[in-house]
Amino acid sequence: MTELTKFTATSRHYVDRLFDPDPQNVLQGVIDMKNAVIGNNRQKANLIVLGAVPRLLYLLQQSSSSLELRTECAVVLGSLAMGTENNIKSLVDCHIIPALLQGLLCSDLIFIEACLRCLRTVFISPVTPVQLLYTDPTVIPHLMSLLSLSQHTQEYITQIFAHCCKTPEHQTVLFNHGAIQNIAPLLISPSYKVRMQALKCFSVLAYENAQVSMTLVNVLVDGEQLSQVFVRMMQRDKPIEMQLTAAKCLTYMCRAGAIRTDDNCIVLKTLPCLVRMCSKERLLEERVEGAETLAYLMEPDIELQRIASVTDHLVSMLADYFKYPSSVSAITDIKRLDHDLKHAHELRQAAFKLYASLGSNDEDIRKKVMHSILLYYIVSALFFKKKSMA
Repeated sequence: MTELTKFTATSRHYVDRLFDPDPQNVLQGVIDMKNAVIGNNRQKANLIVLGAVPRLLYLLQQSSSSLELRTECAVVLGSLAMGTENNIKSLVDCHIIPALLQGLLCSDLIFIEACLRCLRTVFISPVTPVQLLYTDPTVIPHLMSLLSLSQHTQEYITQIFAHCCKTPEHQTVLFNHGAIQNIAPLLISPSYKVRMQALKCFSVLAYENAQVSMTLVNVLVDGEQLSQVFVRMMQRDKPIEMQLTAAKCLTYMCRAGAIRTDDNCIVLKTLPCLVRMCSKERLLEERVEGAETLAYLMEPDIELQRIASVTDHLVSMLADYFKYPSSVSAITDIKRLDHDLKHAHELRQAAFKLYASLGSNDEDIRKKVMHSILLYYIVSALFFKKKSMA
């Protein structure tokens, strides 16, 4: 018997145990399956091909199944969802989302958390249609009602909202079902994960949405204005992810007309924070996001453009955006080269967006931008000429 045949036989054995007439044997079979699939994408794919998913979903939905069995089924399905995108497609095709959403009507917290954890994993995948969250109009209000149950429900639900809010219609649905008042208190949660996902929710809710942004300005969190909570989250001692997302929230509120462009929280906090995100000390992804957000913030306002142009050598700093991939990474580190190549186009695109925004209204700034770009190309040409002569 070949290794492949043995492996398939083992997988078949796991699936066969799900059909055992003894409920205790079925439970033990699901637990053994859970242990077998951890970190094993090959085993996950095999079990899906052999039909494990429909049976697990059947057991999960049966009221005659014990709560322990239903919970273990949700855990295994969540583990299968952590495999490849093909795994996610197979799970969605088997209607896992309606089954898990139905499971949220149960009163057992551990089972609810297991269903939410699996739903979170499915919904954050790029292959899952986010519209599936909005098909049943009772789902969003029910998810809102589950936010208060535990830190886990708060983390999973806000992460689902943050990933599934893609259109103005989605923003409206979440807004109308109390997203702002339900999620705002989570910004001061003791859990960093909860705070971060709540912050991401406000970022996607406020984007190009005047109604949401105007409402956010008047929200108090533990007696403090929400905008000031965002300002605190931009402090240098906070994680970069938090600083950047808080800056995006304030940027979107400003662009929507909820905060004046000359407000201190924009001029003295948000703009300098975004400029910091453009420095070469930051990861390439952070620099792209920082530059694009900064360009969006100051695009319509000449005074912000002038301030940005003299802040921390921003114009010359952007020249570094054209230096990837570096010649050193090509020689010494293939992983670094692959990473640089992947982001080189995004970096250049972000730099040009920011250059365009900086120089859109002021001739002096435009000259400074053009000088910086010209200098970069002269230096690059000299470098390559010297290299070719070596």
